[in-house]
Amino acid sequence: MNTEAVIRKCATLVGIVSLSCLLSGQTPAQAVPTEPTAAILNALRSHQVVGLGLGEHNSEQGHAFLLSLVRHTDFPSTEADLVVECGNARYQDVMDRFVAGEDVAYDSLRRTWEDTTQPHAGCDVPLHEELYRAVRTVNAGLPARLRTRVLLGDPPVDWNSADGKQERIKSMAMRDSYPAQVIQQEALAKGRRALVVYGQMHLQRKQMASNYDMSHPLAQTIVSLLEAQGIKVFTVWGNSRADLQTVQTNISSWPQPSLTVVRGTVLGATEFEFFYGLPMPRMSTKDGKLSPLSRDEWRRMPMQDQFDALLYLGPPAAMTVADLPTSLCADAEYMKMRLERLKAYGPNGEAERMRKRCAEPLK
Repeated sequence: MNTEAVIRKCATLVGIVSLSCLLSGQTPAQAVPTEPTAAILNALRSHQVVGLGLGEHNSEQGHAFLLSLVRHTDFPSTEADLVVECGNARYQDVMDRFVAGEDVAYDSLRRTWEDTTQPHAGCDVPLHEELYRAVRTVNAGLPARLRTRVLLGDPPVDWNSADGKQERIKSMAMRDSYPAQVIQQEALAKGRRALVVYGQMHLQRKQMASNYDMSHPLAQTIVSLLEAQGIKVFTVWGNSRADLQTVQTNISSWPQPSLTVVRGTVLGATEFEFFYGLPMPRMSTKDGKLSPLSRDEWRRMPMQDQFDALLYLGPPAAMTVADLPTSLCADAEYMKMRLERLKAYGPNGEAERMRKRCAEPLK
């Protein structure tokens, strides 16, 4: 096939196309769906770490899949621990006791997900607690050697510290390096594997926000830090925004959920930005400092160089996101805490938006 024909063929796949298709001179294959639970269990057996993206934060479809995975009878045999973003590592001992079946006061337990480095309520929706309770239930029927630990990956931060502001600034800079360290010290060094359930931009191989330049320390991701140490990582992107049918029309007939390995496929050849689906300013590193880049300076990156596989949960229009329960909106002490943190550290107006969002169901 001549170069012009290759370009025409690639250009029909999607508006944003990777140059890998052009440079190889080969037409990518159609992506093929596989049963996702078996695929991830196999990946946990063949890799030290599996990074599992579940789509949008608090995706109900992604969470349902994760629950089915950790409840699967074969999951304990992978000897993998669960590394989570919604957990302040300051309370690791609390979570350890809880998933081991011990009695833990609820006020102590809720600190694990309510007191992360993030001022917003993203970890307060019930599905995170549901996951931890599912691990506890599964562990109850297992010998100690097969029980799963829930490793809290968010850096330890004390919101009541006298030096809380500086402590939080320091912790925010460690939101990838700290969980990478936890994975190595608390899972791999103990002969375990790790299933990492994080916002999936922490699982990129190269940082889109830094225009894929990894020279700045803040550009590092959990995956880039682990792979730099020679650790074998398998990464999964949970699709919730991109209309995949514009790339491959038969995806609408795939089972929900499905998993597909992307390398060598039309999905793998597609520009990663297409999957992210939201505007993200990009920065360059000059003299050790970050500065904004104009759109015409943005680099391209094929999906297959960022992630190994894609988890198909259904069409974007069918995706739903869990919301804060009315019980928390009605909890005066909780609201006081969350609104104070949002006012101090959240985006402008976020505290008022939360107040209004909670006011509606309480009418």
